[in-house]
Formats: sequence, structure tokens, C-alpha cells
Amino acid sequence: MGRPTGTRWGWGRASAVAVTAVCLAYAPIAMTELWPYARPGAPAVGEWLLGRSVSPEFVAEAVRDRTGPYGRSLAPLIVHSVLGGLLMLLGPVQLLSAVRRRVRLHRIAGTVFAATVYASMAGAALYLVRTPPAEAFSGAAFWIVLATILAGTVGSLTFGVLAAVRGLPDLHQRWLLLCYGFLMTAPLLRLEWGVLPSLYPGLDLRDINRVAIMHLGALVSFGALLASRALDRRAAVPGLTGTWCPLPVRVAARLAGAAGLVWLTVAFLDGGTAGRRLLLAYLVPYAVTYAVIAVRAARAGARGADWAREEWSLHLTALCLAPAFSAATVPVLERTLGLDRATALVAGVGIGCGMLAYAAVTVVSLRILYAREVLRRRRESADPAADPAKDEDALEGARG
Repeated sequence: MGRPTGTRWGWGRASAVAVTAVCLAYAPIAMTELWPYARPGAPAVGEWLLGRSVSPEFVAEAVRDRTGPYGRSLAPLIVHSVLGGLLMLLGPVQLLSAVRRRVRLHRIAGTVFAATVYASMAGAALYLVRTPPAEAFSGAAFWIVLATILAGTVGSLTFGVLAAVRGLPDLHQRWLLLCYGFLMTAPLLRLEWGVLPSLYPGLDLRDINRVAIMHLGALVSFGALLASRALDRRAAVPGLTGTWCPLPVRVAARLAGAAGLVWLTVAFLDGGTAGRRLLLAYLVPYAVTYAVIAVRAARAGARGADWAREEWSLHLTALCLAPAFSAATVPVLERTLGLDRATALVAGVGIGCGMLAYAAVTVVSLRILYAREVLRRRRESADPAADPAKDEDALEGARG
């Protein structure tokens, strides 16, 4: 594991600069976003920018609609928002210190980052617990997506911390990148607040949110995957043989995904203009993500990079299964939460790609752990009297 080189490093550096710029710009927005709800008229950077990029009426309507849901849990939300702004500053420090191998700085900042994530997510959890889904801002579908992002953020951070404690830097890196990807849904959503009203004039913030959650989970998890692959230059992982994505699995996943896409398409088209708008917001990013991962997997196979091909293939299989998962989730949400079909459809699609990406990272982690176990058993079989310390040193070298 190390710095990317050549063209890949050029793209990686440009991406790192772009993400850092977004984070630095969003930090003051996050920290001041909820001040007007605690004290009307208090300055808020985000409201000021949104009022000038869209309209003051758009902002006033959004504030009015959010006052009730936010009022019941304002203190936890302020904690969540202020600490979320701090995370936007800590994230680039973590990434750059890891790439540049500033180990001491990385560990100190990582400890602060982990504690801040847990505290910030605790504030968000209190808001969700105190707010019935139907009464949340933007409705039950948005509440479900927020709860899923929260669970994904906390879960990926926890796995990342455990991987670091166990001395598994490649797994630590993947989980923490996914964690930060989930955190990036906040600034990306605010960007869509400023851009989507020009594409869909007349939509209020509630409808803008429904359009945005059609693809935010897919985009941030895709970004985390690209970053993981850019930072992992290994062509092979010691002990890894064969594939967990043989042809029958790939075919079955694509057939299931195609069936799910057909079902979702028909369901959205039944929703008229609003349904077509949501379907477009889902299909276009999904198709682009699918195409990029498929091409990367094929190129990795052509140059003999078995590990890269395996990871791309695992994520592509998960992406193929995402529409089927979303379609299967819709009736479950209808029955368990008493949602209408339209709300359950939006919620099911909103969580599908993110949850399947989380599952893919889990499978990738198991794949790496299994390869290390195979390597360990081979060494023990070859030399049963081998010094365990030497075996551990060999495994440490295999970790990259």
C-alpha cells in the first residue's frame, strides 16, 4: 500500500484537491447551519449562499418546513452539525497524512476523527429516535435514508478502527474511505440544493431531497471505491487464488439486477412526471457507475492484475444486485412501516446502492482475510516447527 504513481496519481491528486476544497468550503456551512433555528436571524453561511444561488423564497420555505421537525431535537442536531463541520476538516488531514506516511499525525488525527464521528452520529441518532419517520423533514423516505447512512457511517468506522488495531492497514483504509464517503453525502446534498432547482424549476426542498437520494449513496460509495483502488497498487495478494465471482455468479447477479431494474422502471413510470424525474436521477448515475467499474475490471484482467480485477468484480456484482435488493425492499417497507408504495419505492432505491456497496466492502475484507489465512496455513504446513514470530513477520509483509 502506498502512493499512486504516474497518471493514476495525477487523477488521484486532482480528486484529493477537489474533495479537500469541498470539505473546506462546507465546514463553515455545517457549523452555522442550525443557528437560525436556535435564534431567528442568526447568520448562517449556507442559507446566505442558497438564497443567492436559488432564491430567498426557496430558503424561507425550506426553513419554515424544517422548523417543526428540528425543534424537537435542536440541541442534538446542533452538536451533530458543528461536529460534522469539524469532520470536514479532519478528513483531508487523515487522507493526506496516510498518503504521505505521517504515521504519528495520522494516528493522533485518527483518534480525534473517530471520537468526533461517534459523537456527531449520536446527535443525529437522537434526532431520528425522537422524530417519527412520517414527521421528519422530507418525509419517511428521507428519514430511512438518513438512518441507513448513519448506520453505515458508524459501522464502517468501527470496522476500520478494528482493522487498524489488528494491524490490517489495507482493510482499515477501505473502511475509513467508505466511512468518509458516507459523511460526504452532507456537502454533496447541499451542492444539489443549489444546482437542481435550476434543472427542475418550481420544486421545493422536499422534492429536491427525493431526487438527490436517488443517487447519493451510489456516488459516495463509488468515490470510496475509486480512492481505494487508486491507493492499492498491488497486482496480487499473497494467498489469493481463484475468484469469488465465477461466471455463474456474475450471470445470476446480472439477471437479478436486470429484473430489478425492469420492476423499478415500471413502478417509477406509474408515478407520472415525478416518477420519471426520480427514475432519471437513479438510472443515469447507475449506468455511469456500472460502465466505469466494468471497464476497470476488464482492463485489470487484461493486464493480469488479479487482485484489482477481483475487487472490481466483487463491487460490480454488488452493484448489479442493488436494483433487485431495492425492489425486494419496497414491499418490506410497506408492510413493516405502513408506507405507501411511492414512499417505499423512493426509500428502497435510496438505500439500495449504498447498502450493497457496504456489503461489497465486507466481502472484499473477507476475501483478504481468507487469503491471509490460506498463506498462514501454507507456511505452517511447509514448516510446522517454524518460529511463530517469523510467520507473523511474513504475514505483516503480505499486508502491503
